Amino acid sequence: MTAKKPGLYANIHAKQERIANGSGEHMNKSGSKDAPSVEDFKKAAKTEKKTPAKVSK
Repeated sequence: MTAKKPGLYANIHAKQERIANGSGEHMNKSGSKDAPSVEDFKKAAKTEKKTPAKVSK
């Protein structure tokens, strides 16, 4: 079995954390060639793993 790569949202959150820590990077504007497309987000939504809802007391 091969190691699974992190998903789209994991990559976005990791980059946001690096930016917050002063990496000098920036988020790509939507529509630029390197930014995720609408289709990428739709695909990520289809493969999302559902986590059980937490029950509050």
